[in-house]
Amino acid sequence: MKDRIDKLLSELESVEIKSKEHLEEFRLKFLAKKGIVTSLFDDFKNIASAERKEVGKNLNELKSKIQDKYNRFKEKLEGGDETSSSETDLTKPAEPIVFGARHPISIVRNQITDIFSRIGFTVKEDREIEDDWHNFSALNLPEDHPARDMQDTFFVAHPRPLPLGGEKQQVLPNGEDLGGAFVLRTHTSSVQIRVMENSQPPIRSIFPGRVYRKENISARAHCFFHQVEGLYVDENVSFADLKQTLLYFAQEMFGEKTKIRMRPSYFPFTEPSAEVDVTCFICGSKGCPVCKQSGWVEILGCGMVHPKVLENCKIDSKKYTGFAFGMGIERIAMLKYQINDIRLFYENDVRFLNQFKSA
Repeated sequence: MKDRIDKLLSELESVEIKSKEHLEEFRLKFLAKKGIVTSLFDDFKNIASAERKEVGKNLNELKSKIQDKYNRFKEKLEGGDETSSSETDLTKPAEPIVFGARHPISIVRNQITDIFSRIGFTVKEDREIEDDWHNFSALNLPEDHPARDMQDTFFVAHPRPLPLGGEKQQVLPNGEDLGGAFVLRTHTSSVQIRVMENSQPPIRSIFPGRVYRKENISARAHCFFHQVEGLYVDENVSFADLKQTLLYFAQEMFGEKTKIRMRPSYFPFTEPSAEVDVTCFICGSKGCPVCKQSGWVEILGCGMVHPKVLENCKIDSKKYTGFAFGMGIERIAMLKYQINDIRLFYENDVRFLNQFKSA
């Protein structure tokens, strides 16, 4: 028995395992139920009592070495490395590092920010939970304006009174007092008010951020989305300045051949007000489903800041004038990338997001 063990130990040192097939052959030969180790332990029962201690020690040592060798090569081969470190091909290329993609909303927001930064606009951001004054009243929205309706706005119950004195507290139709009518902001125009309250002209800033409205979610609408609004207040600011600023933006965003048209509209916080269309960059103004065969696509609303809004912010409306504009980032992204469902922006589908790696 002792001679057999010594012989197997010598044989074990010379055994080479280069593949998973070799490993399986090794296991069957030494470790299987009918293998050599099992056979030796069966024969151990017949060893004389005087020799059992020494033979048993040698037998356990043999089993341990066989098991260690098997485990070592199993781990090595299952790790995909079937060659020793000395045989590793150092010229083989490494595994590629896969980079993620920026979200299309982030891409378009950064592009808009970059375009306006080139002509002197700074970027300002502020809170998403607003009080009635900054979200509605200071923007010249009367109490009976549809935007105040509960179907449009998410109200937030808050026991603290309004920070500014003199405003009425919002009371719901059931008579419940909301303690100051705090809301999830419905537009980033509230940031315009805060900027004008805390600084004096000249003011030239844009205000990107997320806004909330009580909308039914569909392919064209969502209960939260992103806006970028802009404000320029100074002496002698005119509607012509507004038009040239937006023409510059449109050509930078959609191409140098882009033209704009401005249609009269109504917004409580601007007067006069307009909606801005650009020539369809999909069909070249020839008519297509995107532009509804008109050759024009609406991208934003704008106008001259209402004098009452300036006065609400303690800015002299006789000395200063200004313009404001606002656009939905999702709408610009949908037009730019021809995306037909706004819900795709929020589903985090990797297949959708990977399309913007080169953007």
